[in-house]
Amino acid sequence: MSQPNQFSLLTQRRFGPFFWTQFLGAFNDNLFKTALLVVLTYDALSWTTLDPALLNNLIPGLFILPFVLFSATAGQVADKFDKGQLARFVKLLEIAIMLVACIGWLTHTLWLLVAAVAGMGLHSTLFGPVKYAYLPQQLKPEELVGGNGVIEMGTFVGILLGEVAGAVLVATKPFGIELVAGATLGCAVLGLLASWRIPPSPAPAPELKISRNPFAESIRNLNFSRQNRTVFLSMLGNSWFWFYGALVLAQFPLFAKDYLHGDHSVFVLLLTVFSLGIGAGSLLCERLSGRKVEIGLVPFGSIGLSVFGIDLYFASSAYAGTAAVDAFALLAQPGVPRILADIVLIGIFGGFFIVPLFALIQTRCDQKHVSRTIAGMNILNALFMVASAGVAILLLGQGFTIPELFLVTALLNALVAVYIFSLVPEFLMRFLAWLLIHTVYRVRTVDMARIPEQGPAVLVCNHVSYVDALVIGAASPRPIRFVMDHRIFKTPFLSWLFRAAKTIPIAPAKEDPWVMEKAFVDIAHALHDGELVCIFPEGKLTSTGEISEFRAGIAKIVARSQVPVIPMALRGLWGSMFTRDKANLFERRIERGVRSKLALAVGLPVTPDKATPEYLQEQVLALRGDWK
Repeated sequence: MSQPNQFSLLTQRRFGPFFWTQFLGAFNDNLFKTALLVVLTYDALSWTTLDPALLNNLIPGLFILPFVLFSATAGQVADKFDKGQLARFVKLLEIAIMLVACIGWLTHTLWLLVAAVAGMGLHSTLFGPVKYAYLPQQLKPEELVGGNGVIEMGTFVGILLGEVAGAVLVATKPFGIELVAGATLGCAVLGLLASWRIPPSPAPAPELKISRNPFAESIRNLNFSRQNRTVFLSMLGNSWFWFYGALVLAQFPLFAKDYLHGDHSVFVLLLTVFSLGIGAGSLLCERLSGRKVEIGLVPFGSIGLSVFGIDLYFASSAYAGTAAVDAFALLAQPGVPRILADIVLIGIFGGFFIVPLFALIQTRCDQKHVSRTIAGMNILNALFMVASAGVAILLLGQGFTIPELFLVTALLNALVAVYIFSLVPEFLMRFLAWLLIHTVYRVRTVDMARIPEQGPAVLVCNHVSYVDALVIGAASPRPIRFVMDHRIFKTPFLSWLFRAAKTIPIAPAKEDPWVMEKAFVDIAHALHDGELVCIFPEGKLTSTGEISEFRAGIAKIVARSQVPVIPMALRGLWGSMFTRDKANLFERRIERGVRSKLALAVGLPVTPDKATPEYLQEQVLALRGDWK
C-alpha cells in the first residue's frame, strides 16, 4: 500500500500552520537583514559615518549573539510551556520588533535598525527550540524524517527568497525604504495569523523552574546533553555543518565578484543554487531513508560534502573567464556548469547530512529535554559559525585564495567525519547496511511496524547469508544487538566493526562454556536496558536454503528475561552471492539481475510462555513460505 508523500503534511493542521509560521519567520529575518546590508553598502553616507565594512560584520554578529546568550533559557521556556502558545508569543514579539524597525526605516535612525537586528536574533533564538521540539510531538516516527526534510527545505527557501526580496525591494526607486518597512511588518502579521492555527502541543516539563542565570544554564544544558554520547556527537556534527556552510557561503559575494567577475545577480545565482540543493537533499532524505530515521545517510552526505568541495576548488581554479557578466551571461561561460553543479551537489549532500542528524537528536534524547537539547545545539551552532568566520579571516590573512579556502574546508570535513564516525561507529555500520540494500539488493519489508517502537524484544530469523545482519539492521527502525558465532566475531579487521556495532559473540558449550554463559548475560543486560536483540536460532548458515532445527538457546534467553519474541523471515536471499549456494555465481547473477529482490517479513509477537524453539521455527517457516 503506497504511503502518502511528505508534502501531504502541509495540508494537515498539525504541520501546515507550523510550517508557514517558521517559513515566514525565516523569510522576514533575511528580508530585513539583506535590505539593511544593501543600504549600508551602497548608501551608507546618508545613514551613518561608520565604516560600512565594520557594519557588514557587526550586523550578522548582533544577530547571532542572542543564540549564544539566551538559547539555554529559550530551551527551558520551550520545555515548560505549550509550544503553540509560545509560537504565537514569538510572532507578537516579531510584530513589535518590526514596528521599531519601521520607525527606524522611516526616520533614517540607524541605531533603531541595529536594535531590531538584535531583536530578530532574539526572536529566532526563542523560536529555534520550539521549531524542532514540536515535530516529534506531532509527527509519527515514520513521518519524522519527511517532516524535518520539508522544514529544512522551507527554511532554506525562505532564507533565499527573503534575501532576494530584500535586495530587490530596497533598490526600488523611489519608495524602496517604505516597501521594506511595509513588507517586513506585513510578513510578521502573516506569521502571527499562521501561528493561531497551530494546535496545542503540551509542555513535557511544566514543573520546570527557569534559571535566572543564562550562562550557568548554558553550561548545565551542554553537560546534560553530553551524558548521551550519541546525541551530543550528533549535535557536534550538526554544528560542524553550520561551520562548513557558513564558511563557504560567506565567500560567495567575493567569489562572485572577484573570481567569476559577476555583478550582484551572480551572487544571488550562487545562493539560489546552493539553497535549491539543500532543499532537494532534505526532501530526498525521506525516499532514501525508507520513511525512518536512517543515520546511514550521514556518512553518505559527509562524503559528498568533501568530494564536491574538493572539486569546487579545481573547477574554480580552472575558470578562465575575465569578462564582466551578469547571471545570464555567466551561464554561457566555459566551466561554469561544473562550478554550479558542485555547489548544488554540496547543498544536496548537505541535506543528506543534516536532516537525519536532526531526526536522530529528536528521537534519541530525553523526551522531557528535547527543547533544551535543541537549545544546546543552537549554542554550539552559533559558536561554530563564529569560529568559521575566525578561520576564514585567519586563512585569508595568510594569503589563501577563496578556491583554496573551499579546498581546506572540504579536507577538514573529511577529517571531522572520520573522527566522529570513529567515536560513533553506528553511523558507519548503518551506512554500510544502507549501501548494501541500495546497490546489491532491493529489499521489501512486510509488517515492519510489528517491531515495537520502544522496549525490549528478541528477534529470531532464519540464517541464509553472511549479510543477514546488515539487511535486517538496515530495514529496522531501531538499532539491534546481534548475536554472532565467536569465530566469525574474531575475523581480522571485521572484529573492529562487530565490536563497534556491540555485537554479542557466542560459542557452543562444548567449545567454550565461559563465552556461551557471558553471551547469555550480555543478552539479558541488553534486554534489561530496553534494547532489541536478534539471534539466528539455527546456529549456522543454511547450506541448502532450508530452515534447520532451532536450538534451545532461545528458550533459555526468554526464561531469563521474559520479553516478547518476534519471528522474522528473510525471503529471496538464498542463491545470492553471500550465501553457501554452490550453483554457478555468474549464472545466478544473470538469472537474478543486477540487483536481487528479497523481502523481510515480520510476524506477530510471541509471548514468553509460547516461545518454544519448535513453535518459533513453525512461525518463521510460515513467514518465509516457498520463496527461499
